[in-house]
Amino acid sequence: QVQLVESGGGLVQAGDSLRLSCAASGGTFTKYSMAWFRQSPGNEREFLGNIRWNSGFTSYADSVKGRFTISRDNTKNTMFLQMNSLKPEDTAVYYCAADYSGSYSTSVSEYDYWGQGTQVTVSS
Repeated sequence: QVQLVESGGGLVQAGDSLRLSCAASGGTFTKYSMAWFRQSPGNEREFLGNIRWNSGFTSYADSVKGRFTISRDNTKNTMFLQMNSLKPEDTAVYYCAADYSGSYSTSVSEYDYWGQGTQVTVSS
């Protein structure tokens, strides 16, 4: 059974940086695509970006392009989300997700596995 565990969230000030991690286990992720989403109270889960595990190719939502960077460490089956120049509106629960079909989708419904989420709070 695939398991995803996020870590690295916390309370930071506007303008700070933070790096989230997503440790994956229970599968062979070569053909997967993986993604980061976030959700704040009263809002739908928002796609941030994704990565093809095999190639490392990434894509991003316009809302975070240039500030957020996704990477992965194949040797540790871990994906990262580097967040720079954080803003109060970045406050949310951040989730990682995995899609075993490798569809590289931006849609919540295409992802088969989800982590439990990690809270990021950005104070002004």
